[in-house]
Amino acid sequence: MTDHGSDKRPGDDHSIPDNVPLDPKMLGVLVCPKTRGPLVHDAEARELISKKAGLAYPIRGGVPILLIEEARKL
Repeated sequence: MTDHGSDKRPGDDHSIPDNVPLDPKMLGVLVCPKTRGPLVHDAEARELISKKAGLAYPIRGGVPILLIEEARKL
């Protein structure tokens, strides 16, 4: 049997670079899943910051991970 990587999370595949730029149009429509407030892109830290929630959502392989349980508390 072959493992198809079903246990992997987005960004775990190191062949996808973490510095993939985010589409500015996408950034304009994304909101914090907790507060529905705006997100600020921190390109250097590869995170989307919700100041209202005090959370930083990771960006892995160019994909924002907007799961509250994956967010880092500020």
